[in-house]
Amino acid sequence: MSFSTILIDWYLKNKRELPWRNTTNPYHIWLSEIILQQTRVNQGLPYFESFTSNFPSINDLANATEDEVLKLWQGLGYYSRARNLHATAKFISANLNGIFPKQYDEIIKLKGIGPYTAAAIASFAYKEQVAVVDGNVFRVISRYFGIFDDISTSKTRNVFQDLANELICKINPDLFNQAIMDFGATQCTPKNPDCLNCVFQENCFAFRNQKTTELPVKLGKTKVSNRYFNFIIYKDKSDFTIIEQRVEKGIWQNLFQFPLIETSESVDLKNIKSLINESFQNIIKLNQTEIIHKLSHQKLHINFWELEVDEISNENKISIEDLNTFAFPIVLSNFIKSHYEI
Repeated sequence: MSFSTILIDWYLKNKRELPWRNTTNPYHIWLSEIILQQTRVNQGLPYFESFTSNFPSINDLANATEDEVLKLWQGLGYYSRARNLHATAKFISANLNGIFPKQYDEIIKLKGIGPYTAAAIASFAYKEQVAVVDGNVFRVISRYFGIFDDISTSKTRNVFQDLANELICKINPDLFNQAIMDFGATQCTPKNPDCLNCVFQENCFAFRNQKTTELPVKLGKTKVSNRYFNFIIYKDKSDFTIIEQRVEKGIWQNLFQFPLIETSESVDLKNIKSLINESFQNIIKLNQTEIIHKLSHQKLHINFWELEVDEISNENKISIEDLNTFAFPIVLSNFIKSHYEI
C-alpha cells in the first residue's frame, strides 16, 4: 500500500474527535487553525467554543470591537494572531460580502494566513489538493524518508512542501492532511514516539537506523532576551487604580496593564522608590518572589508594587473590582485574580 493509503487507514481508526473536523465551514476551520498555532488542542478547544458562541459568523467577528476580541483571546498569547484574525474578518465582511475565498492562492493573500493555514483551509473546506506542512509534518516526513536537511531554512521547507504535495491523496486531500497532523501529534511525537506500534515501522528510515531522536534537524536557535518589568499599582482610599493600554508594537499590543517601569535589571524597594519620583504615602512589593514569564523570544522578570495615595484624579482611573472587564496579558490577569480575588 502507498504511504497515503496506510496513513489514512491509520487515521480512520485512531482519529481524535474535534468539532472543527465535523464541518466544511471555512470560518470555523480558519478560526481553529489560528487558535491552534502555538497552542495545544486541549487548551485551544474552549477558546474555539467561546469564539464560535460569541461570534457565530465572520460578520459577527468583524462587527466586534478589538477589546472584545482580545478579552476572549486572553490566555492564548501571541496576541498578533487575534488582531490579524479580527482584521481579516473585517476585510472579508467589507470587501468579500462575508464570503471566505475558496482557492489556496486567494486564501494565502489574507492577513495572518501563511502557507500552512491556507493549505488547511483549502483542503478541509474545499478539498483542494495542497498539503499542509507544519512541525508534525516535518517530523513524520523527515523520519520516514531520512531527510537531514535543516528545517529552519526556507529551502528545506520548500523541499518538504513539494514532497508532501506528491504524497497527498488526490481523492481525499482533506483526510490526508488531517491524518498526517494527527499522526505527528499522537504517534510520531517529538519525544518518545510509539515506534513499536507504528504502521510505518517496516519502512521508516529513522526507526530502522535508530535515528529517531536526531530527526528532524533544526539548527536555527532563537535568541532569548531578558526584560525587567515593574508594574506600579496605584491604589487610593476608595479602591480606585490606574491602567493604561499598550499601543506600541511588540508584545501585548493593545492589551491593558498597570503603569510600567522597565529597568535593565531587577530592582529593590529603594530603587523603585527613586524611579517613581513622586510623593507617596506607602509602597509595598506585592509578590514575594520575582515572577518569571517566558515568551518565544523574551524572558520577563516581573514585580508588582502597590503604591497608596489619598485620591486618584487621573481620568483613566477605574475601580479595582472592574479590572476583570479589561483584556490584560495572562500573567497580569492571573495576578489580579489571585491578589484581589475578583
